[in-house]
Amino acid sequence: MYKGREGQWAFLLHRLSGIAILAYLLIHVFSIGSFMFGERFYMAIHETYDWPGFRVGLVFITAGVVYHAFNGLRIIVMDFTGAGVAYQRQMWYGVMLITLISGLYAAWTLLPRLIGGY
Repeated sequence: MYKGREGQWAFLLHRLSGIAILAYLLIHVFSIGSFMFGERFYMAIHETYDWPGFRVGLVFITAGVVYHAFNGLRIIVMDFTGAGVAYQRQMWYGVMLITLISGLYAAWTLLPRLIGGY
């Protein structure tokens, strides 16, 4: 039992980010496939993507993809190297730092339109 330590949070966030990526993929496939119902239907769906909720969601999905990818690499290092397990906590904090930086960059580039920027 992890007792709420980094390993348990890494596992939980890895699963949640995977589910979020799957949900985004399904929405994306539906969105692209909606073109077969006509251009008006396609454009009506794509106009909703400029709504503030979708922009905030895109920031979170960007952070989720980065977390899932780098945490997957952390898991590979732990599985295939003997030293990886000894440094799993430090590697998880590194993954969280990379995720935070990428999430802030995504917010910096995607959210200014919400407050009247470009």
